[in-house]
Amino acid sequence: MAIIDFFDRGWRINPHGAAYIQDERHYSYQEVGELSCRIANTLLATGFGREAKGAVWADNDVFAWTCALGLWRAGMAYIPVNGRNVAEENQYVLDFFDCEVLFFQRQFAEVINGLRPRLPKIRRWVCIDADLPWAPSLAEWSEGQSTTPPQVAVDPDDVVVLSPTGGTTGKPKGVMNTHRSLQTYFAQAMMVHPYNGARPVNLAAAPMTHTAGMLSMPCSAQGGTVVVITRPDPVAMFGAIVKYRVTELFLPPTVIYRLLDIPGIDKLDFSSLRYFFYGAAPMSVEKLKRAMAVFGPVMAGGYGQTEAPASISYLPPYQHVVDGQLAPDERLSSVGRPNPLIRVEIMDAANRILAQGGTGEICVRGDLVMKGYYKAPDKTAETIVDGWLHTGDIGHIDAEGYLHITDRKKDMIISGGFNVYPSEVEQVIWAHPAVQDCAVIGVPDEEWGEAVKAVVELNGGQDVSAAEIIALCKQKLGSVKSPKSVDFVPALPRSPVGKVLKKDLREQYWQGVERRI
Repeated sequence: MAIIDFFDRGWRINPHGAAYIQDERHYSYQEVGELSCRIANTLLATGFGREAKGAVWADNDVFAWTCALGLWRAGMAYIPVNGRNVAEENQYVLDFFDCEVLFFQRQFAEVINGLRPRLPKIRRWVCIDADLPWAPSLAEWSEGQSTTPPQVAVDPDDVVVLSPTGGTTGKPKGVMNTHRSLQTYFAQAMMVHPYNGARPVNLAAAPMTHTAGMLSMPCSAQGGTVVVITRPDPVAMFGAIVKYRVTELFLPPTVIYRLLDIPGIDKLDFSSLRYFFYGAAPMSVEKLKRAMAVFGPVMAGGYGQTEAPASISYLPPYQHVVDGQLAPDERLSSVGRPNPLIRVEIMDAANRILAQGGTGEICVRGDLVMKGYYKAPDKTAETIVDGWLHTGDIGHIDAEGYLHITDRKKDMIISGGFNVYPSEVEQVIWAHPAVQDCAVIGVPDEEWGEAVKAVVELNGGQDVSAAEIIALCKQKLGSVKSPKSVDFVPALPRSPVGKVLKKDLREQYWQGVERRI
């Protein structure tokens, strides 16, 4: 199947039903489907072909998501752009990924206009919600085009999503996911949380450019409704759950923690929920138990990577309990059992599969695995070895078949559901004239799972405050990647060859705390 076939399945079985709801406005499958056809036919008429690259720079919005559907319908590859990133990072992604057409909301127009001279590969600019001198509106640009789906030849291994993900250099790599890898993800999602003929109601409260967009596709494939929340607002979210009888939603743990602290949340009506997905960051077992008490027996955990999207393993609601009681902490701290359409094994440093219970690197094989990294065959060859995706995560599979992630080979920090790569932050701090050396690590944090900490060694006779370091990082990288705290030390721990020993640094902060993903 092509990725657009999943939306079209919902369109066929529920043409006049609400495909999306935003700000109380209902958009039928027929309306969204026809607009996506106009977008696709305009793209094809403009000369964009199979696997050409198109991006959408927007916050959560039905029309923005319809642009992604249009790109897929034209056989193109969609580049999701996070509106919260600093402009320079998005400029790098668009240029390195060879973006040729960019759809964007007018709130980003000034920033994008300033970047245009540095994006010479983009041949078409389309403003979703306004007419601009240099970019027509979506309505004007697609006016008069056919609302009939175009006939576009596809191959299961065509690239349809080109997602930025960080690397050891700090510059994003492009993960190439295909019709094949995404249909495997969608199929597994529908298998492991069934509706038995009922129509789901999905709440897209998290960024659709991050996880919520892809999580909405299985809902659409079943003719369900996706309720789009345009900005993080607990009042709006709770109101939508009750009003539209939401059956499923995804939130990272840090947001769930904030919700649990809202007074009176335990008195709200969450009876419509069947699946409350959590993941993308470590989840406190104690707060998971609180969430189950508040939201009911609906919590659903899981594990995935951009390279194997969202569905390596799954811990469904019923596995959170045993004989009517909360499951043991050992199970609740796991990321569930491997999903049915892939193979998951634990390997040692020589790529040998370990016996059950052995600790090593988590490796994945099957149609879920990405095609590779864009324009980076060397990195692809390092990551996919003999067909096995090496995740870089360390863990084990217990006697009951549950997957546990206990450490990471790489130094990546997952803070509030977002990946932070220390080298990128270190590059900024190193640039400060008072800094001799630094190391950026993740430290335990009740709200964020992990918080970014900078440990800094200053030049002799120099001085700089923690606030100045944090402000510099925010200016260069944005708030998500910036340190939440800074410690100053006389000298960083180093190996005999002078390499900073981050493991020794981390141990100081993680004593008595089990580091899990």
